[in-house]
Amino acid sequence: MLIRDATRSDFGRINEIYNWTLVDNHVSFDTEPFDLESRSAWWDDRHPDLTCLVGEDDGTVVGVTYSTFYRPKLGYRSTMETTIVLDDACRGKGFGTVLLGALLDRLTEQGVHLAVAIVALPNDASVSLHRKLGYSEVGILHEVGTKLGQYWDTMLLERRCGSDPSLRGST
Repeated sequence: MLIRDATRSDFGRINEIYNWTLVDNHVSFDTEPFDLESRSAWWDDRHPDLTCLVGEDDGTVVGVTYSTFYRPKLGYRSTMETTIVLDDACRGKGFGTVLLGALLDRLTEQGVHLAVAIVALPNDASVSLHRKLGYSEVGILHEVGTKLGQYWDTMLLERRCGSDPSLRGST
C-alpha cells in the first residue's frame, strides 16, 4: 500500500469511499453525501495543521484517514481526533492498520500529544483496529447519536502520540 497526502484529485474517490457510510449504516452520523463541491469546501476550511492521507493499492485510492481538532479551543490543540474510512472491499486486509498507523506517525512528528477516536457502536472491526494501534477505551457515551431511526452509543478511545508536553499551539 502506498500512503500519501491527499490532493484535490482524490475527492471523487474519497467521496465514493466515505459516502457508503451514510447509507443504511451508523458508522458516521453525517446524513448528507459529499459531492465535489461540499468536499472542496471541507478541504478549504481545514486548518494547515490538519493531516489528510490516502492509501493506494494498485494505483487506486482504497482508504482515507485524517485528523481534526478535538475541540476548537486553543488549549486542546495538542489533541487530535482521528478518522479512517476504507473501501468496503479492502476491509480485513491490513490496510487500515497501515493507513491509520501512518497518520499516527505523522501526528507524532507534528508534536501532537494525544490522538482520540470516537467509534459508533457496535463496530468490532474499528474498535479492534484502534486497540491494535495502541488506543485504549476511555468510556462509552450512551445514545449520543441518532441515525436510521434509533439512538447509537459511541466509544471514546485515546492514544498517546508523544510525551513532549510542549503545549503545542498554546499562548
